[in-house]
Amino acid sequence: MLRIVAHAALLASALALGSCGFADSRAPVPEFMRLKEAEQPPPEAPPDVKRVVREQINVVFLNSSYPREVHVAPPHREVRGQGWTACVSAQLTSATGSTLGTQIYIVTISGGKVVDRRRAEADDICGTETYEPI
Repeated sequence: MLRIVAHAALLASALALGSCGFADSRAPVPEFMRLKEAEQPPPEAPPDVKRVVREQINVVFLNSSYPREVHVAPPHREVRGQGWTACVSAQLTSATGSTLGTQIYIVTISGGKVVDRRRAEADDICGTETYEPI
């Protein structure tokens, strides 16, 4: 009987000590037993939207749309990521050569590059932004 109790105590202590190796950063164990939290990269500085759009205009608009009177709004931190978003407006021409008028796009900038763009919708903030020519 004493042997069974000794084995049970040994097994319980082994399980208790073994589980300490898996303690996360908020576990109620001593600091040296906790996993270190992954360090977040420092936030990216706001990009120079005018320069980025000017240098990468072919990423934002098709060359065949002949963008004119290109204007940009100040950048805003992206809600779901590390990058920035900005509104860009321009006078565009359709593939058939007819004028499309002013079209507004939202560009996502990360690491000084345009990584995504989409047409602005009615519920976006682009309608209330202050634009500056590039």
